[in-house]
Amino acid sequence: METLSTNKAHGGTQGVYRHSATGTDMTFSVYVPPHAPGAALPVLWYLSGLTCTHANVTDKGEYRRACAEHGVIFVAPDTSPRGEGVPDDDAYDFGQGAGFYVDATQAPWAANFRMRTYIEQELPALIAAEFPADMGAQGITGHSMGGHGALTVALRNPERFRSVSAFAPIVAPALVPWGEKALGGYLGPDRTAWAQYDACALIGSGARVAELLVDVGDADPFLAEQLRPELLEAACAAAGIPLTLRRQPGYDHSYHCISTFMAEHVAWHAERLRA
Repeated sequence: METLSTNKAHGGTQGVYRHSATGTDMTFSVYVPPHAPGAALPVLWYLSGLTCTHANVTDKGEYRRACAEHGVIFVAPDTSPRGEGVPDDDAYDFGQGAGFYVDATQAPWAANFRMRTYIEQELPALIAAEFPADMGAQGITGHSMGGHGALTVALRNPERFRSVSAFAPIVAPALVPWGEKALGGYLGPDRTAWAQYDACALIGSGARVAELLVDVGDADPFLAEQLRPELLEAACAAAGIPLTLRRQPGYDHSYHCISTFMAEHVAWHAERLRA
């Protein structure tokens, strides 16, 4: 692991790091709050949305004060592999910056686009080895494509995550244009292969988490066509999963919305991670 930068913030350390994974170099950020020597701290993962890198939430997410207050490590990975030789697409919603947190099976994407393995195995192993992390106390959240990632990663790994939340998640990617394009491109036309990457489909097939917190803005221009929160609401109701779905009046899809409610999400996770 290579350290690219460190800065003191709210008594802790905001770092940006790079390591080799997915067949190329991956950059991620970690905020470690102030803590007693030898302490192991709970971990909150944040998965970013389309076009983003680790830097979007690191620069605009306004999580550090809350993480320092509650003693939570905040990990922000990139959204896809990048670099020379990594395949890409001209569209903003496919290719680099749009990994959709899947392990691709189709050429040319399969060689590098292994974001499921990266988030579920490779980066957690590095975090456990290099940071004062209590890997028995992990939560996960994310925004838009990253909200989709947070929900699906948690539903596939309920033993790993004590808490899961999301901002404006794509809850049923198999049924909306963003998801149909990405899942079809990375996984091929067989829709049965898509189900493991669709939160509503996972819940419908028996996957469970203890509870969910989801914020969406009612002025989000993607709400009706791409996000479809009512489908998650129906799936959770049918499965008996407690869902707190907050439709925030006047808020859109931007980091203005995320930063407004980030501290509440951090506190919500901290309460469950320290239980």
